[in-house]
Amino acid sequence: MNNVLGFKLSVLGISITCVMLSQIVQASTEVNDNYQVLPAINLEATKNTTDTISAGQVSRKSQIGILGNKDAMDTPFSTASYTAKYIEDHQAKSVAEALASEPSVRNYFGANGLGEYFNIRGLNVTTEEFAWNGLYGLSPHNRTPTEFLERVEVLRGTSAMLYGMSLGGSVGGTINLVPKRATDEPITRLTTSYTSKSNVDAHLDVGRRFGEGNKFGIRVNAVKGHGDTTLKGQTEDRTLGSIALDYRGEKLRTSLDAYYIKEKYEGGMPLMAYFKTSSILTAPKASTNIMQGAYATSETKAVIGHAEYDFIPNWTVYASGGTKEQESHGAIANNALCTVTSTDGSCTANGRNITNITHTSSGELGVRGQFKTGVVDHNLVLSGNVEKQDTDSGYSTVSWKSNIYSPANNTLFASDPTFVPRTKEVTLSGIALADNLSFVDGKYQLMLGARFQNVNTHSWTNSGTAITGSASYKKSAVTPAVGFVVKPWNNSISLYGNYIEGLSQGDQVTATTASNYGQVFAPYKTKQYELGTKWENGTFRNTLSIYQIDKPSMIYDKSTNSYNADGEQRNRGIEWTTAGNITKDVRLLGGVTYIDAITTKTSSGTYNGNRAYGVPHWQSNLGLEWDVPQLEGLTLMTNTIYTGSEYVDTANTQKIPSWFRWDLGARYNTSIAGYKTTFMGSVENVMNKNYWTGVYAGYYVGEGAPRTLKLSMSFNF
Repeated sequence: MNNVLGFKLSVLGISITCVMLSQIVQASTEVNDNYQVLPAINLEATKNTTDTISAGQVSRKSQIGILGNKDAMDTPFSTASYTAKYIEDHQAKSVAEALASEPSVRNYFGANGLGEYFNIRGLNVTTEEFAWNGLYGLSPHNRTPTEFLERVEVLRGTSAMLYGMSLGGSVGGTINLVPKRATDEPITRLTTSYTSKSNVDAHLDVGRRFGEGNKFGIRVNAVKGHGDTTLKGQTEDRTLGSIALDYRGEKLRTSLDAYYIKEKYEGGMPLMAYFKTSSILTAPKASTNIMQGAYATSETKAVIGHAEYDFIPNWTVYASGGTKEQESHGAIANNALCTVTSTDGSCTANGRNITNITHTSSGELGVRGQFKTGVVDHNLVLSGNVEKQDTDSGYSTVSWKSNIYSPANNTLFASDPTFVPRTKEVTLSGIALADNLSFVDGKYQLMLGARFQNVNTHSWTNSGTAITGSASYKKSAVTPAVGFVVKPWNNSISLYGNYIEGLSQGDQVTATTASNYGQVFAPYKTKQYELGTKWENGTFRNTLSIYQIDKPSMIYDKSTNSYNADGEQRNRGIEWTTAGNITKDVRLLGGVTYIDAITTKTSSGTYNGNRAYGVPHWQSNLGLEWDVPQLEGLTLMTNTIYTGSEYVDTANTQKIPSWFRWDLGARYNTSIAGYKTTFMGSVENVMNKNYWTGVYAGYYVGEGAPRTLKLSMSFNF
């Protein structure tokens, strides 16, 4: 009860602060005309250009878990950090849209729904596994809006030592969210946007610093949007309110973030199909609505605090903590599910109405410092963290006959579940120690670290209106990491390598006929080996890496009628990513990846050597921007996304074809009545191609978005 009251008070405080701040901004603008001409109000001007490349769209630094903010050239991992400038320039309203230039990531759920499930280096990552400033458990559930984010960062590959174990045990990579903070120059920006077919948003972004030396800062973001989507008959409504407070003292630095998000879809969900036919049928029109009566709503509230104090020179103690409440109802996983039984597209539609309620608390306490032993410089960090999440869940279903090419005119959808019991309690805790050793002024660097991780879960299953069973899980594991960076000539070339392990909860044998029924396996350790090189000339950065990831799983041994943890999937890949200016006026952003993902150990060896489902060999995202010299302020953009063919099942009997998406856009920076103004427009999926975007749960395929028009206009007051 106290937690709920606290959240309501926090949200009320945000509302009051927004109203007060808007009055202050209005008054200050009337008194001081200088606010109308400050060039720093443009986001480009608020950034330190030495910290970014590609016209401010990509940051040189990323938050690397317990290691803190590190320059990419000093990081023994493959990373990318897309800034608020990139998000604004590409009119990205969700994390999935903000990663449109990221070749290692794919969102395999269709657009126009709350579900966003990702695949990084061929392994799954869910939105609840995003990190918030390096801390798991506090990011928004389901779809994550971007208007209150300063950066969306991707660490490609496993990362248990750096971040700890995520709630879902993802091991393919980490997506970290960095919230906006007040900059040294005032920001007052209003952005209005239109998305086809008739979806309109308004976004207010206000930031101020005050006090002696600008020590205190406040940043407020508020969004309201409503209208029809490109899915026939569907309407979207979304609300975002966030406030970020911070203090920058000489020794003490603190911050407090609070946000409230509510998103709702009514009138339908994007299609996800399971094919009982021998092959996958051609994708229908992307605007097809198979479930006109479906709805989905998600509401998330969170408060997160951070403090750090330099207690002696070169040594800092820090603490972070927060709490989050999330509640969602309806088709929250884009689950307009349709089981296709005939080559004419006939199917059985299944509407699953899910209620999920989660309460999450997460915290970290640590100390980091710098010292020297002989000729070696040390950056040492000791960190302890704990994350606890309780989940209540229930669902109801309803089915009817339909067709993916000509859906039945049926507004039937499952009723809300009448019983929502506690289904899972998870507590993850750990202690990590890492040291970054540096020689010869940073020319040679060695990172050593390890994390001791505890996993404690208690789960229940429900049947009808009663809990019928329970399962407990309590295990621990140690995950090490080692990495190196060598700069053989100067800071423009960096050679790096790493060995690091990922961690996910081991399975429990639930088959009652198995000889080891009830056995709980220790946490699975996913192992990654990686080598790479980075080259940067000041305005242009390239990263080339090769890696191998070995991910274990549970398999059945027929000879002993038992299950064991000897299953394995092996992903080998090559990645090339690039960002920056190739000429004064032309920028290239994106990359190409190749993944060879195979199942190396399967039950009785039946599928050994088969390609892992849902993992294409080739992926590429390549975009160009051209600042037109003949018309100052005009930038033309194009982006291409290619995903190779991928199998839908472990047996490799069904495959979805490759797909290609082409986007075009432009933006124009000008001044109207002394106010910095930006006009933007883009068309995604210019050719209006229909395609299956990816594979979910080894059976279902999701549908891509149709041609989409986006228009926006930003005023900086």
